[in-house]
Amino acid sequence: MGNDDNRRRKSPCNCCLSAFKWIPVLFIFGVIAWSYYAYVVELCVLKTENNVAKIFLLIFYHIALVLFLWSYWQTINTPVGRVPDQWRIPDEEVNQLFRADNQETQKRILNNFARNLPVTNRTINGSVRFCEKCKIIKPDRSHHCSVCSCCVLKMDHHCPWVNNCVNFSNYKFFVLFLGYALVYCLYVAFTTLNDFIMFVQGQPGGSGMGRFHILFLFFISIMFAISLVSLFGYHIYLVLVNRTTLEAFRAPIFRVGGPDKNGYNLGRFANFCEVFGDKWQYWFLPVFTSKGDGLYFVTSTDQFGNGNAQRYEAMGRTAAGAATSNRLDADHTDKLIDAIPLNNHQPHLELDNVQSSSNNHPLIPSSQVSVNIEQTADAAAATTKTAPTLNNHVVDMIGDQVVPKDHFQLNGHPTAIADDRIV
Repeated sequence: MGNDDNRRRKSPCNCCLSAFKWIPVLFIFGVIAWSYYAYVVELCVLKTENNVAKIFLLIFYHIALVLFLWSYWQTINTPVGRVPDQWRIPDEEVNQLFRADNQETQKRILNNFARNLPVTNRTINGSVRFCEKCKIIKPDRSHHCSVCSCCVLKMDHHCPWVNNCVNFSNYKFFVLFLGYALVYCLYVAFTTLNDFIMFVQGQPGGSGMGRFHILFLFFISIMFAISLVSLFGYHIYLVLVNRTTLEAFRAPIFRVGGPDKNGYNLGRFANFCEVFGDKWQYWFLPVFTSKGDGLYFVTSTDQFGNGNAQRYEAMGRTAAGAATSNRLDADHTDKLIDAIPLNNHQPHLELDNVQSSSNNHPLIPSSQVSVNIEQTADAAAATTKTAPTLNNHVVDMIGDQVVPKDHFQLNGHPTAIADDRIV
């Protein structure tokens, strides 16, 4: 952030607005404080006569309350995952970008700056995603939050009930907060259900304001439980399919494969471990165990497209097991997407009078994209006229890579590129 942003933050108007944003959080804490008085004092201490039942009620209540408050506090106080400075474009390049007279020039500037950054997401016109307000290249799955006034890593949404962005750094805490809040409400509702039944039947169940505290506590817990069960269930679904709320409404666009909502789906267990970590001892504790750094994300193509070609040691780290010549697009701006695009947009090679290469490489499924090898002189001449060349290079029609003729390989063997025709 620049000095202008800091001055706007410190202005009296923004200070009042910041204080106003804490009202939903203060409301939640007020409800929790009142529920603690109604349950502990009115129900357990003053109404429950059985000491054993009283002890068990208080023990389980405080366990649920501590886990609920702990995860809620972590969700609120965890700093927003901001984009590092190395993703920021220098001012001179920003000025050059804004002075560009067409999209192709802007796209070239962004691609040149992002060539060493692990970005696979693109805009609808195929350009690297760029934030005009933050002057940065957007990492994959990040978005600009107008409330936080910054780009947020793996942004899910901005939640006013926690006065914070739900993002990569606190998404586990947010899911646990919803789960423990639901457990807290259901526990309070079930343990006060008997008092509600006695009230409906007209039986004496306490006197004075204490009785109404308990009855009102039952209704409040039921009301919050109904709203939480749908929200918690929805975010569990998002965790299992490795999708954010924003990605559920608008699929991320990949450089190879285009829009795909399942682009980061690695399987339910792997998706769960990406958010909650590999150590089961910490799954249900509000401590940070999520994989990765919020900048690099394994895609479904990386996970399933190459089989044994790549070994994934951890989130954001790979050990290459295949030569780069097996990649159709090895440009530095697309480190994460493999040669095999997502879904059904996967290329295979078809040879005339020769067995299809997809039989030799069963990991490469068939599709509508193919490369035919023509061995006749007429085909070579036709290809020379139609295929775009530049200084003994041929332009890869699938990506942005310029491939030398002499180094084009088919099944690991050099092939005369002039005899190839892309269809």
